[in-house]
Amino acid sequence: MKRVSRWLAGICMAAVLLGAAGLEAVPVRAADPVLEITTPDNKVQTYQCGQAQDFVLNVKNTSGAPLKNITVSPKLKDQGAEWPFKTNYQSYHETIELLAEGTEKPVKFNFMQRDNAGEERYQLTFEVTAQDESGKPINDIPDSSFYVNTSAKPQEDVGASAPEPVSGGFDTGEAAYVGGGGGSSGNGSVPRVIVTGFTTNPAEVKAGSDFVLTIHLKNTSKKTKVSNMLFELQAPTEGNDEQTTAPAFLPTSGSNSIYMEGIPASGTADISISLNAKADLVQKPYEIALSMKYEDSDAAQIEAGASLSIPVKQNVRFEFSEFEITPESVEAGSEANVSCNLYNLGRIKLYNVKAIFEGSDIKKEEVFLGNLEPGSSTAIDAMLEGTKASEGEGKVKMTLSYEDEAGTASTAEESFHLMVIEASETDGMFMDGGMMEEPQAGLPVIPIAVLVAAVIIIGAAVIIKKKRKARRLLEEEEGLLDELDGPSEDEQQ
Repeated sequence: MKRVSRWLAGICMAAVLLGAAGLEAVPVRAADPVLEITTPDNKVQTYQCGQAQDFVLNVKNTSGAPLKNITVSPKLKDQGAEWPFKTNYQSYHETIELLAEGTEKPVKFNFMQRDNAGEERYQLTFEVTAQDESGKPINDIPDSSFYVNTSAKPQEDVGASAPEPVSGGFDTGEAAYVGGGGGSSGNGSVPRVIVTGFTTNPAEVKAGSDFVLTIHLKNTSKKTKVSNMLFELQAPTEGNDEQTTAPAFLPTSGSNSIYMEGIPASGTADISISLNAKADLVQKPYEIALSMKYEDSDAAQIEAGASLSIPVKQNVRFEFSEFEITPESVEAGSEANVSCNLYNLGRIKLYNVKAIFEGSDIKKEEVFLGNLEPGSSTAIDAMLEGTKASEGEGKVKMTLSYEDEAGTASTAEESFHLMVIEASETDGMFMDGGMMEEPQAGLPVIPIAVLVAAVIIIGAAVIIKKKRKARRLLEEEEGLLDELDGPSEDEQQ
């Protein structure tokens, strides 16, 4: 029995020791990966000589807690000649600021195969660092390694041909590529830099104002980076005399040159410059010439150019003279004449100008004025009919509508006062307790009366004259009769 008891005690002791050993093994889980890094679909990517491609890694948090500031970078120094990509122009590291537990985010690198990499399989090793939620670094995160395939350099490398020119246009903000020349890179191709478009801030450039011009550039070469880039802008000269002649656009900083370090192969970049548009510019698009000088990877000098078309807008400026109103108040149903002058003080032509008169007491009236040249004037003349008596000040609104050369319609408003009173209800005149009809409208009453009076006077004079003549003749006849009736000479003796 003693021997059995000792055997059982030994078994129990061994179990206790094994249990203790198992408890101590739990912390060893620190060796488990806190981050799982894979390639999309776990595929081995193949590179072509001289071509840039994206290399994507998916980073997944498997730690059971959020992680911060996760940095992934290739171990270039350790790999040396085993690194199959060019490393001249890129800082290789990607950072994820925050990654929740169980989530996954991608990081992306852009690699270009070296010309002498050959047709091989290379192992890429990446170093990974991270911090826990409190910002404490997490140590001993293992490196991650992946394979890529490279391709041999072709026997003849013609290089990328220059793209088709981009037609310019002030509505779309595009620019036209106008060629280039100079040296070439060591592989026989000439890297081309083109202007893919531009923007202005503000979007509408006004004459006499400042704006920022941003030009979008692209290196069309898939193999060669361009560097040491110098850009110069040349605006057209505008003006009628020596005192007013100047470039249409002047840099606010005093220099029309822009320098940029470089653009990677197949890369894009922007350049910006602050400009001032000349105050007396006519409203139209203005072309800016952009010259470009840069170097390829072999320091060969290359020159190219492009043109930009920037539309400039002029502010509309016009004034009205004082309104002339005759009469200042009218009866309902009657009309008043309203007139004023319109002066175009701006530098743009006004098209399809029209004046519209509206008010609560008048009938709506429209007057078409046509087109108005810069520096000219036109008269606005309208007959306004009153419709009802004014209850207030008799306010009338005149709306002037016009269009610019692009057909964009605009309006401006002016107001004045025209009082409308009730129409008179008297249709005739009363005399001696009775009603006498007014003479019919349009008959010249006074001249007719004068003529009638003159006819009467003349007739009376003729009658009186005839009566006097008849009386004189009668008297003469009576005298002759008396003489005939007297005694003869013999009787008198």
